[in-house]
Amino acid sequence: MMIKKIVAVVAGILLTSVAVGLVQQLGHYLYPLPSGTDPNEPEAIKKYVENAPFMAIFFVIISYAVGALVGGFVSTKIANDGKKIYALIIGILFLFTSIYMMVTIPSPIWFWILGIAVWSLVLLGWKLALNKKNEH
Repeated sequence: MMIKKIVAVVAGILLTSVAVGLVQQLGHYLYPLPSGTDPNEPEAIKKYVENAPFMAIFFVIISYAVGALVGGFVSTKIANDGKKIYALIIGILFLFTSIYMMVTIPSPIWFWILGIAVWSLVLLGWKLALNKKNEH
């Protein structure tokens, strides 16, 4: 069913976005921007990233990892046909989004490496969804 496949990708995208957003909110809570920093001002964010504590930046990578797992898992469960294409679509979409963000906000090389590699975790989400399916 084509509709089920579309719903799988759309739900995966939405839940990936929610997961990334929630983890990043936690990061902002634990590592708030310095007072007076406007989060909508690109120059202020660039300056912050240059001097931010490691974990403040690493929370973004954690958010990507959680999002990738959620997206791969949810899309696979909804599609329910065992194919990894849904997870891959989500991973590629968010990979390009992450690259765009890294170009927009200058990031250290370690962030680039992890920020690209972490989206492969959609395949772990896919695999976990398959394993859960086989337990029943």
